[in-house]
Amino acid sequence: MSLTRRQVTSAALAAVPLVGRTSKRVRTLYIAGDSTAAQKYADAAPETGWGMALPFFLRKEVGVSNQAVNGRSSKSFVDEGRLDAILATIRPHDLLLVQFAHNDEKSADPTRYTEPWSTYQEYLRRYIDGARARGARPVLATPVERRKFDADGNAVPTHGDYPAAMRALAEQEHVALLDIEALSLVLWQSLGVEATKTYFNWTDTEQDNTHFNPPGAIAVARLVAQELLRTRVLARHDVVRLHEDIPTSWITWPPA
Repeated sequence: MSLTRRQVTSAALAAVPLVGRTSKRVRTLYIAGDSTAAQKYADAAPETGWGMALPFFLRKEVGVSNQAVNGRSSKSFVDEGRLDAILATIRPHDLLLVQFAHNDEKSADPTRYTEPWSTYQEYLRRYIDGARARGARPVLATPVERRKFDADGNAVPTHGDYPAAMRALAEQEHVALLDIEALSLVLWQSLGVEATKTYFNWTDTEQDNTHFNPPGAIAVARLVAQELLRTRVLARHDVVRLHEDIPTSWITWPPA
């Protein structure tokens, strides 16, 4: 389906940082992704997307427009007109950070499924080409890992060939790659089976090994910020608090 004019306008408004006007040019980092990054609302608390925590690690001159949406794949995000909405507002020198795979993997759903070495890469190229055509910089992020351990307590990957396909595409297209899949797998391994439960959306009524609570979202956002710095997408002065504790009370959930 296509987005309505109101939805396109909403995307434009979301790109405006929620701070007072400054004389400095504010760049916007757009996030195109799925539920692991998306904004959550009061009815979903304590579930938290890592995109909600990313602004804590960036100076105000780098605004965040979190356009990630629950349940979307690289394909369905495009097919619903959501990429077009971003491209209608993105400006030269802005950033388009793209993280998909969780829903691309759902082979039983033709509206979302992509094949790693063909259609997944083809759809990702649309984000790359669209950003570049508007003078913005595309950035690819491999999908954050789920919480899964084998019988010996080893954190195991869950995304099949999708991360490798994204890495290969980033090399072919000379696009900065944030390897969040590899880094999150190392993080979950270091925390272990029990401690990782406090990073994911485990509640009295739910055992969710895909989505995060505030500590998990903050931890993944920190990985994203570190990678933005490592790959020189952002300069050192753009990134803050990398080695500081971020209070979970900073996370808030707007009314649904």
